[in-house]
Amino acid sequence: ETETLAYAEPPRASTENVPSYNRLPRSFGDFLLLEELGQGGMGIVYKARQRQPERIVAIKMMRQNSASAADIARFKAEPQSTAKLEGHAHIVAVHHVGEQDGQPYFTMRFVEGTTLAKLMARGPLPAREAARLMATICDAVHYAHQHGILHRDLKPSNVLIDTQGQPHVTDFGLAKPVAGSAGLTQTGAIVGTPSYMPPEQAAGSHGQLSRASDVYSLGAILYEMLTGRPPFQAATPLDTVFQVLYQDLVPPRALHAKVDRNLELICLKCLHKQPQSRYQSAAELADDLRAFLREEPDRIKARSSSIASFIGQMLRETQNAPLFENWGLLWMMHSGKIVLICAVTLWMYYAGCTNHLWYLLLWAVSLIAWGWIFWTMRRHMGPVTFIERQIAHVYAAGIVGCISIFAAEWVQDRPVLSMAPGLAVVGSLVFLVKAAILSGRLYIASAALLITSTLMAIFPSIQLLLFAPVSAACFFWLGLKYYRQRLRASRLAT
Repeated sequence: ETETLAYAEPPRASTENVPSYNRLPRSFGDFLLLEELGQGGMGIVYKARQRQPERIVAIKMMRQNSASAADIARFKAEPQSTAKLEGHAHIVAVHHVGEQDGQPYFTMRFVEGTTLAKLMARGPLPAREAARLMATICDAVHYAHQHGILHRDLKPSNVLIDTQGQPHVTDFGLAKPVAGSAGLTQTGAIVGTPSYMPPEQAAGSHGQLSRASDVYSLGAILYEMLTGRPPFQAATPLDTVFQVLYQDLVPPRALHAKVDRNLELICLKCLHKQPQSRYQSAAELADDLRAFLREEPDRIKARSSSIASFIGQMLRETQNAPLFENWGLLWMMHSGKIVLICAVTLWMYYAGCTNHLWYLLLWAVSLIAWGWIFWTMRRHMGPVTFIERQIAHVYAAGIVGCISIFAAEWVQDRPVLSMAPGLAVVGSLVFLVKAAILSGRLYIASAALLITSTLMAIFPSIQLLLFAPVSAACFFWLGLKYYRQRLRASRLAT
């Protein structure tokens, strides 16, 4: 028996104890509601017979007495979004918008068939079938993007498969304009379905959504087509969001060995944490899928690699970078601390101080005290994430390393500052770890400090004059970047 259109949740199986006004079939204005097709977060979808003109439609209406003002606004925005998209055969068009007895509703073209979610419930799809379906879905999404609409909730249950095996994109309830920072959900709330949403959407107020955000969701659907499960799936939605933001993806072939290597590359390119690393449009994804279907692997862009692209990948920010907006001002202050402590050290050195204890006390007390002040100020700015704690541990390790250099000089009875090049080595290692966590650009700072350590060894008479400006510049540059990023985020929020 042919299945019918369905939404996020299955219809109720029993009508026992259901009030008579909810029993089907029943009249609703100009419509006879025949059966419930599905339920979503805000509304219910029915199969209905419209009397004038006479036709079968899908009608979506708000849940009675349970919608907030924001829900109503979002519900009314959906037909406005899809009204621009009537010209595409693979987008479910809105026929009519109305209100009956104070209950908003709109009708859509009824698609006889099933959903992609139900189709995939039987197991992974054959590679060519998955590629064919996804290429057509990409065409529809690209059409929406060309008309200024981001879907923001692409998932298997929002793709209908008709009786001819053709896909149709539906449910634009979370759609928003591609350009523009204002919208119904610009409140920091996370909207969408966690298993299919990109990291920038899962981050809530962080990051700006783009066409590449929908491309990620398309990749998540393709991943499930190939493996039988979404890329990330945990016991709770919050745990899933955590995985989307911070956990590495398991390659499709690790879950299903028969997945074609080229199709895996296409899928993985969609699912990069950073939007810049994905296909920049659904059309680009469709082109690669059709190159796969034509068995033209050399034309698949996901296979291409070069030294330039490798370096570009290495230098890009990670998904953790936005978490450090609160650290910008603190890192700029830290650069000033470096200059100050180096200046005092030089004053002691040129004043003829040769007592190792004084140098050890200066660096130990200064670094530990500043570390405590730094961390206290950060905690007063808001909740601290576990990634920030990791960076704090790296910083603490750097403090221990710097203090150990002066302790080693004392224990080994070496001349004061004879091991000072080690300060730059410690700084280089700190930035090396930060680069892996935050941004590949910090590899440049790490390299600069490593080179500085060599120059300090060659020119011992000016070693701190070399170390202080280079180290301070590295921290100031990093701090300024995140400080400006925080200011931009604050302006967007207001």
